Amino acid sequence: MYTKSGKFGWVLAALLALFMLVPNVSAEEDQPSEKRVAEVNGQAITQATFDKQMARVQQQVQLTGRQLDEAQLSEVKKEVLENLIDDELLLQESRSKEIKIDDAAVEAKVNALKERFPSEADFEKVLSQMNLTEEQLKAQFQRQMAVEQLIDAEVVQKITVSEEEQKTYYDENPDLFKQPEQVRARHILVKVDAQADEAQKAEAKKKIEDIQKKLKEGGDFAALAKEFSDCPSSAQGGDLGFFRRGQMVKPFDDAAFALKPGERSDIVETNFGYHIIEVTDKKSETMLSYDEIKDRLENYLKQQKVQKEVPIYVESLKGKAKIERFLSEPPKEEPTKEESPKE
Repeated sequence: MYTKSGKFGWVLAALLALFMLVPNVSAEEDQPSEKRVAEVNGQAITQATFDKQMARVQQQVQLTGRQLDEAQLSEVKKEVLENLIDDELLLQESRSKEIKIDDAAVEAKVNALKERFPSEADFEKVLSQMNLTEEQLKAQFQRQMAVEQLIDAEVVQKITVSEEEQKTYYDENPDLFKQPEQVRARHILVKVDAQADEAQKAEAKKKIEDIQKKLKEGGDFAALAKEFSDCPSSAQGGDLGFFRRGQMVKPFDDAAFALKPGERSDIVETNFGYHIIEVTDKKSETMLSYDEIKDRLENYLKQQKVQKEVPIYVESLKGKAKIERFLSEPPKEEPTKEESPKE
């Protein structure tokens, strides 16, 4: 509650991540239809498939509180279509390579997804909202995993990162390997509601002053935090662990980083209420050594190469494929005589 990001931000991020877990809808999920938006080596991508994927994208956009204008929507439609074409190409290639995914692996992936939900009922509710059955989800995961295996064999396993590349990147980007100064602090919070009137604020201020007096008289900080603090950290005696600059709201941040280990702040007011902060430990800025970071650095640089090489691989498949696109933009309305610019 004392951090900069509110609860809604975490919920939003979790929801977006959840939607991204479900792979694109395959053309095979739809009933045969004459209405097509594209054809890949004779395999149709139907309007229904396209519309389902567009609906998911728009749902994700709505979760962010944004709205797409006409030009943005047009670009998104093109991107969605190209993604569906790419998916179909990769799926076809995985089949030509006879890549098989066993049912147990698919079941494990579905179960891992279920564990992200509070209950089975919640999982089924979201599936229903996305117009998916569990069997359809399993079929989609099977295709997705086959494509992942294809990418791993044809791209990932062929990429290497040399020791020289790693050391060069480390030497040329020192700021990326700095561990910023951190403090470990505990606090006692007397919460003040955003809509509190002056009398309620005065009552909260009196309460934190009484706690401050107890501390000055030798009261145990952790015990007082457990008894009086309105922060969830009260269960840990107010301990917040280590944090960097910028992770907390500014008045809290400024007070904490101005203290030395063992020192205690005066009363600090933030938008959450009144705090008393005590710093228990501090870590100075340090530089991670190459040996400490080299394994993570190798993985990072390899992932960067993968991100560049996958589109190149997909383009190579496109070069050998027969692709037809039928998606058309809705006709633009002609301006009326009154709206037309004067000659």
